[in-house]
Amino acid sequence: MNAGRNPQLGPDGRLVHLLTLEGLPAATILSILDAAEPFASFGEREVKKVPLLRGKAVFNLFFENSTRTRTTFEIAAKRLSADVINLNIGASSTSKGETLLDTIDNLVAMNADMFVVRHSQSGAPHLIASHLLATGRSHVHVVNAGDGRHAHPTQGLLDLYTIRHYKRDFRALSVAVVGDVLHSRVARSLIHGLATLGTPDVRVIGPRTLIPARVEGMGVRVFHDMRAGLADCDVIVMLRLQNERMKGALLPSAGEYFKHYGLTDGKLALAKSDAIVMHPGPMNRGIEIDSPVADGERSVILPQVTFGIAVRMAVMSMVAGN
Repeated sequence: MNAGRNPQLGPDGRLVHLLTLEGLPAATILSILDAAEPFASFGEREVKKVPLLRGKAVFNLFFENSTRTRTTFEIAAKRLSADVINLNIGASSTSKGETLLDTIDNLVAMNADMFVVRHSQSGAPHLIASHLLATGRSHVHVVNAGDGRHAHPTQGLLDLYTIRHYKRDFRALSVAVVGDVLHSRVARSLIHGLATLGTPDVRVIGPRTLIPARVEGMGVRVFHDMRAGLADCDVIVMLRLQNERMKGALLPSAGEYFKHYGLTDGKLALAKSDAIVMHPGPMNRGIEIDSPVADGERSVILPQVTFGIAVRMAVMSMVAGN
């Protein structure tokens, strides 16, 4: 792969893969958000499909479970008129010893046009994209649906879309990202996106055991006191405790965590009066967020899900050249 070029962009600067928001130009991110705008109103229209991916085969390769993300990608692809193939990886050839790249080669031989990849290993989507380019199959596109602790770019984009929808100007905001930042690829993608779009005040809030070392290098401010961290925020993004990725006892108890870092009406009152509350899901009520907040008038958690379909439609149509 050409070391001087962003592997996500073609020679003409056009988006050909979506692997990470890190290093993606602001103009490209904004063009994705703009492209999602007309798709966001699809639920209000009689016409549910557009022919942008008609005749294209989109393979959902989920090596990790995620019903919500896979379903939204499937809905997005079908609304673009693509043929969608969901592979049961647990019962597939990789469990019989076939390598990841051999699997990809076989699926390309079946005329795959796009891979939506979710994998527990950081870098797996990059590996696939590099392999496709090295073997002369640059017409096949890769969209990262989450890899290890590394990145979840479409979730980052839908979070950015949600923030822009409600707050308009990224350059005048204070955004707090709260909870298990250490294990969160969602947090990393969102922080990279906010930095690229010029958000002046991004804060991460959580216990010392769940904040990455040297995270300040990403341009954020670190708070271990949630009340101090939420003061005068415009946007609050709550993160799920990712117990499946934790090694060892990083927290005393769920109850103790909720006491200090769960979002309640009392803590929300410290933010600006028009602050919005977001969550990438799935939510753990009573652990990272209280039900009255999750269901309250300042919560935009369900609109995030709706916007996610529009953003994924925009990404898939753009990498396919539309």
